[in-house]
Amino acid sequence: MQKIFVTGISTGVGKTIASAIFTEALKADYWKPVQAGDLDNSDTDRVRNLISNDKTKFHPCSYELKSPMSPHAAAEIDGIRIDRFHINEPKTDNNLVIEGSGGILVPLNEEDTMFDIIMPDYKVVVVSRNYLGSINHSLLTINWLQKKGYEVSVLFSGDVNPHSENIILHKTGVSLLGRIEEEEKFDKAVIKKYADKFEGILKSL
Repeated sequence: MQKIFVTGISTGVGKTIASAIFTEALKADYWKPVQAGDLDNSDTDRVRNLISNDKTKFHPCSYELKSPMSPHAAAEIDGIRIDRFHINEPKTDNNLVIEGSGGILVPLNEEDTMFDIIMPDYKVVVVSRNYLGSINHSLLTINWLQKKGYEVSVLFSGDVNPHSENIILHKTGVSLLGRIEEEEKFDKAVIKKYADKFEGILKSL
C-alpha cells in the first residue's frame, strides 16, 4: 500500500489541492495530522468536498488548533503541548495520503518539527510553486529530505517558470511528478481530471 506524505516549500503553495488529487487518484484514505486554524473549513473538509470516489475514509486529526499559525504557537495559545508520540498514523488497509502543515521544519513544540512525524516508509512529495525565493526554499526542503534518506518527488503548481524549475530538478536529481496548472477554480471535475492524469505515476512511486 502507498503512503504518501505531501509537504510544501512554504504555506499556500498548493498542498491541499495536491492532496485531493492524490487521494482521488489512488482512492486513498486521507489524514491531516495537525490542523491549525480554519476549523470550520479545515483541509480535511476541503479535500472531502473535492473528491468523487466513495472509497476514501477521512481520519481525524491528531490535533485541531484554533489559531492559523505555526502549530507550536497555536498549541500554546490553546493551552496544550503537541506530543509527537500522540500523532499516530491511522490503521487502514487502503492507500494513505498524509498532508503536512506548512513546511517540513515547522515546529510542533520546542523540540520536534513536522519532519519528525514523517515515517521511514512514507514516499514524500514536495509541492513547489514559483515565487521570489522559491528556488532556495525548494532546494533546502528537498536536500534535507534526501540527506535523511527519504524518497522524494517534486510537484510544481502554478504557472510554468523553466528557469526556476530546471535548476531545482538539476541540483536535486528528484523525479518530477508533473504540474498543477493555474486553474480558474478547483472543483470535483478538475480534481478528477488531474487524478486520472496522475494515477499511473503515483502507483509507480
